[in-house]
Amino acid sequence: MIIVMKDVKFEDLGLIEYKNAWDYQEKVFADYIKIKAENRELPENEQKEIEGKVLFCEHPHVYTLGKSGTQNNLLINDEFLNKIQATYCKTNRGGDITYHGPGQIVGYPIIDLERFNLQVKQYIANLEQSIILTLKEFGIESESLQGATGVWLETETNKVRKICAIGVKASRFITMHGFAFNVNTNLEYFNHINPCGFIDKGVTSMEKELGEKVDFEKVKDVLKVKMEEVFGMNLR
Repeated sequence: MIIVMKDVKFEDLGLIEYKNAWDYQEKVFADYIKIKAENRELPENEQKEIEGKVLFCEHPHVYTLGKSGTQNNLLINDEFLNKIQATYCKTNRGGDITYHGPGQIVGYPIIDLERFNLQVKQYIANLEQSIILTLKEFGIESESLQGATGVWLETETNKVRKICAIGVKASRFITMHGFAFNVNTNLEYFNHINPCGFIDKGVTSMEKELGEKVDFEKVKDVLKVKMEEVFGMNLR
């Protein structure tokens, strides 16, 4: 069986404020939703294809709360937020509270799931698999956890810990938001929240697991390749 790789535009936004990245996502997302609405009125041979984008970035210290979350999972007040140079933002993705900061690869795929013949559940599973395969390249075994999105280590033990959080939004099969993958992340910032609403599970990073800082750019390169393999896309 020949798999035709679908071209998707890739952009590395570097270090960018969370709100600025969110605004950019919203603009691209709205453009794609508009195209889908217009396509419904056109014959198939005149419809525009939505190429899609995958965005990578890092954020300055920020806590974000998803639609299904509760602010009680942020364990600090505004004064302490200022002290640790962090901000707080309510967002329209799924999931509860999480932390973004330097040394973390944040990925925002804005793609048309119908183009890839995916439902949302399988889309999330593909994101998880892309991270799992990336970690394996660096000698770290990880897996999905039943009943909890993201990528985890040692799920069958009392040392279960999350290395990648996932929270997405999808409308008319167009996605936004995505994943937060701890590479060289300062894990102390997670002490001020119940990550993703959990109080009985830990958080980790590649740096913590390997005992040394990891080549951040190399991890991004490997992750791009794994996403291409899992999704059947060509990031260009």
